Amino acid sequence: MSSPSQGSKPLVVNESIKLASNHLRGTIASDLADPSTGTISEDNNQLTKFHGLYMQDDRDLRNALKKAGQEKAFAFMLRLRLPGGRATPQQWLVLDDLAGVVASPSLRLTTRQTFQFHGILKANAKPLIQRMHQVLLDSISACGDVNRNVMVSPNPERNPLLQEVHAQARAWSEYALPRTRAYHEIWLDEELVAGGEPEPLYGDTYLPRKFKTGFALPPSNDIDVFSQDLGFIAIVENERLAGYNVTVGGGLGMSHGNAETFPRLADVLGFILPDKVNAIGEAVLTTQRDHGDRTNRKHARLKYTIEDRGIEWLKAEVEKRSGITFEPARSFEFLTIEDPHGWHECADGTWFFGLHILSGRIKDLPDWPMKTALREIATVHTGDFRLTPSQNLSVSGVTPEQKPVIEAILAKHGLTGENNRSRLRLNALSCVALPTCGLALAESERILPEILAKFETVLEEAGLSDDAISLRITGCPNGCARPYLAEIGLVGRAPNKYALYLGASYIGTRLNRLVSPSVTIDDAVKILTPIIKRYALERLTGESFGDFCERAILPADATFHSVGTPRTP
Repeated sequence: MSSPSQGSKPLVVNESIKLASNHLRGTIASDLADPSTGTISEDNNQLTKFHGLYMQDDRDLRNALKKAGQEKAFAFMLRLRLPGGRATPQQWLVLDDLAGVVASPSLRLTTRQTFQFHGILKANAKPLIQRMHQVLLDSISACGDVNRNVMVSPNPERNPLLQEVHAQARAWSEYALPRTRAYHEIWLDEELVAGGEPEPLYGDTYLPRKFKTGFALPPSNDIDVFSQDLGFIAIVENERLAGYNVTVGGGLGMSHGNAETFPRLADVLGFILPDKVNAIGEAVLTTQRDHGDRTNRKHARLKYTIEDRGIEWLKAEVEKRSGITFEPARSFEFLTIEDPHGWHECADGTWFFGLHILSGRIKDLPDWPMKTALREIATVHTGDFRLTPSQNLSVSGVTPEQKPVIEAILAKHGLTGENNRSRLRLNALSCVALPTCGLALAESERILPEILAKFETVLEEAGLSDDAISLRITGCPNGCARPYLAEIGLVGRAPNKYALYLGASYIGTRLNRLVSPSVTIDDAVKILTPIIKRYALERLTGESFGDFCERAILPADATFHSVGTPRTP
């Protein structure tokens, strides 16, 4: 299958790179073998994303290296494919070891429920992937113009229904994988495929842009289902999984100053039975494959295809391709996005311990040896680990006998109080940003503790320390930490400057709105201090901070391009 026609407009260069790549092989192997440089060609840099790797450099060192006439401090970032965020203790120990040997010493839990390594030198990339493969882990399709890591609420043992949802999420993840063997040939030294192989789902040029899928089980919207290109909201009736409401067209990336780019909430197409997930998923994905914009990557996500052609057009196209007619959407209610922290008993008699980890960063610091503590837990744990959509960790499948053992390890390392934080902190998200992300315009992860400390002081003075408020920060407008669904959103615009957004729904069903296009963190605190004080005094019973801002603070004409409340055609 060749690249779909886009009329008279020229295709973006990525399309020719994909088409000429022999199904994502390119010349990656020869670039990896070149010892004269720490980087790879730009074409291969685009192709390695499909294999889960991004070429980056340490931006803290750029100027000094440039003055010294030296090459940038290049290194790969690698993201794993880990549907539902589930890892065994054996896998955890291997990843922990790799982080200390062939990457930066820390591990990072992402907002898509998977791990990221940073600081991987070119010569270490292949050994890292081969060691991962030994414990059945890979990074296939963790990045690139394909269906990326599939999200689903963790800890299915809480509820047999959630186990069904997990199984279908994993099945869709496998179904939507590319069929090319390029990853296995380049990184795992498999024999070359003679004559190539077909890509029945993706074709020769894959998708126009990335494609994200998530499965939600109300009342929790922890995966932010309306931010996904494709979403499945589990509908439970008479204590059984009746099926799913299908959502399409969510996406949060945008560009500052470009009105043609915008965050968008997904629309609800309708209801399907549980066994129709893969058929509907394929129909949505191939519709985007054939009709998404390949002439402008800033306009290439499914959300823009829907904006251009209409939700009714997409629904008709999906029904035609799948042979399935949507039933009317069924009722559901979301109540929270917050991860369960601490100990919780599951339906199968096991326990899980939800552990808050700010920004998902697992490392050892003085008086905070998180990496060491989790390594010790992994050596004795007989259950597994679950990464959450909010960058936290769940130690799951804990037997009653193991519970005091794990408690003792956390206590030994002074981490038993890690969940005793303000709910602002427990709900906060950040992207990596500087120094490694090439797109970052401002700090994110590194400045989040300072931001939280300032706002926690304001909240404490207002008597709101125990209130759940979502604050999310990103270093650029691409929105990796989903800032446009935060009650307080900070989006990097320039060094030490951020666009400030307010008023999203806490449960992820309404986007926030732009309040100021460029503020410092101190400016943001000054703007929000009187608003927070008003919220403490004037809020309605049960009213969240975002709902209060939308009702009482934001002017009626302060419009922000948004679908608003998710629509049903």
